Amino acid sequence: MTTAATRPDVKRGTLPVFATATAITVANIYFTQPLLDQIAHDFGISASAAGLVATAGQIGYALGIVAVVPLADRARLRRLSRVLLAVTAVALLAGAVAPSVALLGLATLALSASTVLPQVIMPTVASMAAPGRAGRVLGAVGTGLTMGALLSRTASGLIAQAAGTWRAGFLVAAAATAALLLVLPRYMPAGRPAGAATSGGYGRLLASLPRLLVDHAPLRLSAALGATAFASFSAFWSTLAFHLTAPPIGLGPAVVGLFGLCSVPGALAARYSGRLTDRWGPLAVNTVAVASAVAAFVLFGVAGRSLVALAVGCNLLGYGVTSGQTANQARIFTAGPGMRGRLNTVYMFAVFGGGATGSAVAGVLFSSFGWHGVVASGLGFLLLAALTLAWHAPRARRAGTRRGDGSGPTRTDADTAATPAVRG
Repeated sequence: MTTAATRPDVKRGTLPVFATATAITVANIYFTQPLLDQIAHDFGISASAAGLVATAGQIGYALGIVAVVPLADRARLRRLSRVLLAVTAVALLAGAVAPSVALLGLATLALSASTVLPQVIMPTVASMAAPGRAGRVLGAVGTGLTMGALLSRTASGLIAQAAGTWRAGFLVAAAATAALLLVLPRYMPAGRPAGAATSGGYGRLLASLPRLLVDHAPLRLSAALGATAFASFSAFWSTLAFHLTAPPIGLGPAVVGLFGLCSVPGALAARYSGRLTDRWGPLAVNTVAVASAVAAFVLFGVAGRSLVALAVGCNLLGYGVTSGQTANQARIFTAGPGMRGRLNTVYMFAVFGGGATGSAVAGVLFSSFGWHGVVASGLGFLLLAALTLAWHAPRARRAGTRRGDGSGPTRTDADTAATPAVRG
């Protein structure tokens, strides 16, 4: 229901619906990860070859962000949401019947490219925030996104164990995505965003993206931090199934999926990072986020065979990545609503490009060096994040002092109040 975090004219129930929609749609990228061992056995391929399915999902999502999310600055969002949900459901059905790993990878690439609604929703909900509450609404919806990423692994593992095949997970995901067609479009704005750029074609919209990275220092900082942190996150989750199913641990896919459920407390705690961002600014939250993720990988390294230690580390990593995401998006969404979609495009492309890199690097290192190779890759990516934060923090503080756009508490722009109300 409408809370003090959103404007009074926002439709009742928008935040819960948006959070649920982001959870379901982002789950389509991650639910395959606990199934990779089954996929490898089914097609008779190596673990690293099966891991390319997860990598294809990350690449597809990054491509979809570039091709689709900029439309959030000019398209009719209700119509856009319907099209994307329909395409994703069809691609999931294609994955369920794929006869080879190559076709499965192509289906995963296609469904990931179309399941980018979370990154259309995020700039939309930022425009619905009450003054000074952008961090809170982003934290609420962002928590839904993280919960979907985590719980999808639990659900797909249990479904695969019960059905005896990884294909069942694709069928369930297709049904859940199709069900959103009945709900989500009703809560999306019927018209175009306030300040929407209607002149010029689609090509011109895409051509404006590189310039944003040049012109906006807060975007550069957020993109660098998001890419490196998410690379470490993907390195861990894309190889965890192999680590847990191999001797001496030797768990089944259902138990592997339960690690997503074990990570729920960390994701829920990260919701309050939005409040901290509003109060203390993105830089403070980014610092805590990187420290939390580093602590997780240290734990993975020293106690990687302990299920309890892995569960604790999952929570630390989930909290760190989700909190950092909230801070990073709050930093870039201080711009006007007419460009938030494109700013989020550049930011999320960097994030999921980092995720694809993390998955690929960790898959190679796991095959060559085992679990310690994965831990080393995660810590390496986080070291880059820490160096980036240390390098840019003084500049961001000075910029925030002058303009209030980088390090100080976030605020909703005056033009946010001019955004059309969401109507039923």
